[in-house]
Amino acid sequence: MAERVPQDVAVGVLIRPDGAFLVTSRPAGKVYAGHWEFPGGKVEPGETVEQALARELHEELGITIAGAERWQVQMFDYPHALVRLHFCKVLAWAGEFEMREGQAMAWQQLPVDVRPVLPGTIPVLGWLAAERGFAGATHDTPV
Repeated sequence: MAERVPQDVAVGVLIRPDGAFLVTSRPAGKVYAGHWEFPGGKVEPGETVEQALARELHEELGITIAGAERWQVQMFDYPHALVRLHFCKVLAWAGEFEMREGQAMAWQQLPVDVRPVLPGTIPVLGWLAAERGFAGATHDTPV
């Protein structure tokens, strides 16, 4: 069996001054449609993580980010792909949010009240909880 090569993915953790963070739903027709995640997308050849994130957030959400701070990297083995998720904090952006792929968006605090949460998103909620001194469940778990 051939070795699976990871796909690099840039992921934006947009955080407002009040600490709320943005999650979006995966659009119909995509793997895990309806699951909630942090927005982003594949890093294309020749792009840096920051360039890919800026492009993806503009394409998907219609915003222009002022910059991105690399935060965490996590490998995640989904049934359909092995991905290397590059999570970046984004604290400033310009423009009005437009859900250009038919997805939904929600500003959340811990614990999040959207569900289901994409498996690759769960560690991020844990990192946010650790940074914020939040104890307890960060999300609902499926029954």
